[in-house]
Amino acid sequence: MKEKKYFQDYMPGNVCFGCGTEHPEGLQIKSYWDGSVAICHWQPEEKYRGWPRLLNGGIMATIIDCHCIGTAMAYACKQEDRDIDSTPSYRYATGRLKINYYTPTSTKDLITLRAQIIEHNQRKIAMTCTLKSRNIITAEAEVIAIKVYNSSKNNETKQFE
Repeated sequence: MKEKKYFQDYMPGNVCFGCGTEHPEGLQIKSYWDGSVAICHWQPEEKYRGWPRLLNGGIMATIIDCHCIGTAMAYACKQEDRDIDSTPSYRYATGRLKINYYTPTSTKDLITLRAQIIEHNQRKIAMTCTLKSRNIITAEAEVIAIKVYNSSKNNETKQFE
């Protein structure tokens, strides 16, 4: 069986609360490819509740956002037919995050995120993302990721035009 390559493992220095491998108190999400779909399984804890046993909407937004931004980085490499641990390395930031919340999400059940790319160019990547709990879609999002860093550009963080 092929070992999964988690996108977040290829973001050195990432201290993001949602996806940073270097944030010891963070959510520590892990995303990977399953064909053309990016998947993330995450188990919430009661401390992330909005109401008793119900996941906070801001936490839901955070894991959707982080999953999609990691997906954008991995997709950019995939488009160039190269591994995510190769160079140049790219970083993306959120250009837009639009979420529809449909029903409360339990803190007891495993969450599955599924992101699919719908449009891309050199500067931005647009995708949709579903959040499922108990095999029910409890939220859906549209996300636009904007490329903000390219390591081949003198190692400087640079907004692309």
